Amino acid sequence: MSSEDISALWVTFKLATIVMIVLLLFCTPLAYMLAKGNMRGKRYIQAACNLPMVLPPTVLGFGLLFIMGPYSVVGSTWKSLTGFSLTFSFTGLVIGSLLYSLPFGILPMQAAFEKIDDSLIEAGRALGFSNIQTFFYIVLPNSRGGIAASAALIFAHTVGEFGVALMIGGSIPHQTRVISIAIFEHTESINYEAAAVLSLVLLVVSYISLVFIGKSSSSVLMGRNFAGNNNPKTMRLSYGTVQSTCVRICDQ
Repeated sequence: MSSEDISALWVTFKLATIVMIVLLLFCTPLAYMLAKGNMRGKRYIQAACNLPMVLPPTVLGFGLLFIMGPYSVVGSTWKSLTGFSLTFSFTGLVIGSLLYSLPFGILPMQAAFEKIDDSLIEAGRALGFSNIQTFFYIVLPNSRGGIAASAALIFAHTVGEFGVALMIGGSIPHQTRVISIAIFEHTESINYEAAAVLSLVLLVVSYISLVFIGKSSSSVLMGRNFAGNNNPKTMRLSYGTVQSTCVRICDQ
């Protein structure tokens, strides 16, 4: 494996890690709002969030290229403030990847939040929880599987992106050249050995991500059975968990 290919691996995993962290922070409250909120126009927000999933990557890439180009308002403002262009830069690549992977961050968490029994949330509020405490001490612990699945999906989806990365970042070695672009270039130059090695890396990462997502999905289903079970013993255990958590918070 050449030094440029190793650099492409580093750029790819750095990009995927940054996108995963940012989207988890952004998508968690948004997914909870979509799952439990009753605001007007929620279906339109949901459709806008899911739009990158159905758009061809070239369409999304062209739109971002037009918006972030040096002659656009956004692009020219950014260049005047920072001195460099958004397009064909790692920063632009991050922005494009954030939009490209947005639905894969929202949907698993939204599904996990929807499975939480509303009676648990009401019980926490009845015991004196604030909205923030309810979210952090009841909602999040019961949604770990969905959050983990979101993280794995975001990471794997970003690692495998091609169209958006090529149109926004190009193929600048050590800056925007990612694994998928490196594989494409090796294939074009008939360097099948190098393409096969990098493809194997992507295959392993994708497989591990799918195994992790499957395990996380099982946790979500178990959480659904637990939260949605009408067995009195299970419900007493659920309320007892909420009450004990409330006592620990009050003692702090």
